[in-house]
Amino acid sequence: MALAPSITEIIYALDQENLLKGVTLYSDFPPAAVSLPKVGSYVQLNLEKIVALKPDLCIAIKDGNPRVVARRLESLNIPVYAVDPRNLETVMQTVLEIGNLLNADQQAQLLVQRMRSRVLKVESLVATAGYRPRVFFQIGISPIVSVGTDTFIHELIVLAGGKNLAQGPVAYPRFSREQVLILSPEVFIITSMARATVFEKVKAEWSRWPDMPAIRDDRIFLVDSNFFDRPTPRLVDGLELLVKLIHPKLFDETQ
Repeated sequence: MALAPSITEIIYALDQENLLKGVTLYSDFPPAAVSLPKVGSYVQLNLEKIVALKPDLCIAIKDGNPRVVARRLESLNIPVYAVDPRNLETVMQTVLEIGNLLNADQQAQLLVQRMRSRVLKVESLVATAGYRPRVFFQIGISPIVSVGTDTFIHELIVLAGGKNLAQGPVAYPRFSREQVLILSPEVFIITSMARATVFEKVKAEWSRWPDMPAIRDDRIFLVDSNFFDRPTPRLVDGLELLVKLIHPKLFDETQ
């Protein structure tokens, strides 16, 4: 049983979805996962539903799943294995761990090998850039929220050759509109999920400030948040997308 959407994604990426007895709410990728039995959200797990599905193993995340539920499951003789992905490297380690748990070591090693190869390609491309554009990455609307240093998104921005204007010790810092304008971002990225129409409105509002370099040069973009905040192999897709937005001349889409 996968106790977070990211775990569900990894199990599918390893072609082990036939082992899944249940998933959490918002496990929406791949689309086939939507039809699986739901056991609550990853922060509010439904213990009764989990027990009723009689899983042999629950795979949890340390940063999110309530420890009290994990302890309760183990007291009911349902083993719980917790992973703790914090950055790209530990996401890859998590893939290998889950592969080992599910007797899919070969699939896991191949998947991680492909991920590493794609990251190395990005790093070699970015090394030729010579300049890091100033990037503002907006994940919250009211108030305006961005991403600090200890986030997946910060790591991806840096790997993609950008300078994260919100870097610093606060994971999700808040900004006023005036503060963002003073930062003068050259690339402006807004994440969207189901509320895409709301984010289109936000993009239109920023467009009222034509002196901002990102607006002046038409470099304000909407992206799918799931490529950037879920600790899954799709983070590499997010990385490649960022390179195309930050350094469009570098990334050859035909390769």
